Amino acid sequence: MLKEKVLNAINDQINAEFHSAYLYLSMAAWFEDKGLTGFSNWMKIQYQEETSHAIKFFNYVIERNGRVILTPIAAVDTDFKNIVDVFEKTLAHEELVTDRINKIMDIAIAESDHATRSFLNWFVDEQVEEEANVNEILDTLRLINGEGNGVFMLDREMKQRVFVDSTQTE
Repeated sequence: MLKEKVLNAINDQINAEFHSAYLYLSMAAWFEDKGLTGFSNWMKIQYQEETSHAIKFFNYVIERNGRVILTPIAAVDTDFKNIVDVFEKTLAHEELVTDRINKIMDIAIAESDHATRSFLNWFVDEQVEEEANVNEILDTLRLINGEGNGVFMLDREMKQRVFVDSTQTE
């Protein structure tokens, strides 16, 4: 059974993961509007990843005999200045998610909830990867000033990304 503080934090995180998914879907729509279907594909896969993360938390709560409480998803940005702006916002968002995961870990430690600590380790590692991936794209976009043939080439590369549900590879 999950302790109340841990359960509340995880329920908040379920909502936050769905919010992340919604944000990335909004970014995908923005890219579609700009004719950047590869960038849109990348964001759609981010949407799928965040949804799978929410379900991983959801299933964990159920497995631990807790009650999942779903709450409304807050509105997300729908317009952006340019490609670099989108990925700067993506990085800032991933850093926020990392902070949220760390805070849940702090609660689990304070509550001596070793099972949740073990469960959260996967998310801690995932966030390192998420931030590194976005940083790499952002570095490339800054190198090409977010414009020109470099964007075209990067857009083509982004079309190749496919969703792999890493929450199921344990």
